[in-house]
Amino acid sequence: MGEAQEVQLHIMVYVWELIRWKGHELGSYTGFPCKSPGEILPAKARLLDQEAKDQANLPQYTSITDQCSPAPQTRNYRRWIRMSIYTVFLLAGQSAATLLGRLYFVKGGNSKWMATLVQLAGFPVLIPFYLISTTSKPSTNDGQIKSPSVTTLALIYVSIGLLGAAGCYLYTIGLQYLPVSTYTLICASQLAFNSVFSFFLNAQKFTPFIINSLVLLTISSILLVFNNESSDGTSGVSKAKYAIGFTCTVAAAAGFGLVLPLTQFCFNKVIRRQTFKAVLDMIIYQQIVATSVIVVGLFASGDWKGLTREMDGYKMGKVSYVVNLVGTAISWQVCTIGCVGLIFDVSSLFSNSISVLGLPIVPVLAVFVFNDKMGGVKAISMVLAIWGFISYAYHHYLDDRNCKDEKRNADEVSKAPMLES
Repeated sequence: MGEAQEVQLHIMVYVWELIRWKGHELGSYTGFPCKSPGEILPAKARLLDQEAKDQANLPQYTSITDQCSPAPQTRNYRRWIRMSIYTVFLLAGQSAATLLGRLYFVKGGNSKWMATLVQLAGFPVLIPFYLISTTSKPSTNDGQIKSPSVTTLALIYVSIGLLGAAGCYLYTIGLQYLPVSTYTLICASQLAFNSVFSFFLNAQKFTPFIINSLVLLTISSILLVFNNESSDGTSGVSKAKYAIGFTCTVAAAAGFGLVLPLTQFCFNKVIRRQTFKAVLDMIIYQQIVATSVIVVGLFASGDWKGLTREMDGYKMGKVSYVVNLVGTAISWQVCTIGCVGLIFDVSSLFSNSISVLGLPIVPVLAVFVFNDKMGGVKAISMVLAIWGFISYAYHHYLDDRNCKDEKRNADEVSKAPMLES
């Protein structure tokens, strides 16, 4: 992931220097006094000879000005492959972790702190990848970027870690008191919060398609307020607990709607290193902070005293209890890798929109796994949420197409002086 981005940066620097060099040489050429054709032609021959020598001394930048070169297409394919892998990680991890988290409460789990801890404590599975990334030789481009101070990095990791811990705990409360399908649809409002924070932090533009997406997702969540699951006895919770679960889930969505653009802002403005190690640093260190906070909460609340009793009373047995917690932890780490990877490669808003793509997956699975009811209000809410995602995805399609057109026009303009010479 980082290597391809570094190559692109090198190419941009080279093209810019090449254009500057060509402009200087062409300017010098046009400034020659035209005493006679015999003086001009040797000067032009010398310039062409010098250009050929300079091109020969830059073998690492071959095919830069060749429009038919497969190198840009290869890099584009690699980027799409990375994005596809990150998308699969995010959707699969998110769906599995959500279902396992709800299963924990359905089968007898009661500790909110333990259910929150497993969302964060799985980061040690990333340590082998981290060790591999630290042994790789840093690129020349990374060596030219001034690293932020330890204090600045610590402040970033602690701040995002605290927000992540609070968000995970609020999500756990929502998952305990709400049906999975309702919980998942409310989580879609995270995209709306993300858009607002991205507007202020990352200069995200509000196009008609984004505004349409935000309106649809907001209406989708508001419809669930009027859902009657809390009063028909099928959800197993009172109206008060349903309201608490709804409020906590919306608050958690707002919190993570801030975390993702804040992460993108830190990558772009502070860390400025597009490497796999930078991604793992962001994941591991912030989760160390968040895990420490939740562990303190687990012991301070006294929940740890009842874990043995909880394991003994788990309806599916002790082994299933442990498998559920371990599986939830690993699933969340897979989801985190996909989420941060998409932030790193595209944007926080795109990462969030992909997570919304999982909306139809979890509610449909919940109907079969937990016998959740899919009433009319909830079905309409799901349709609006999917419609909102499609609207946002179409915006990204148009944006990507416009970027390609602008790049093609820029390449043609940059090649024009070379053809004239």
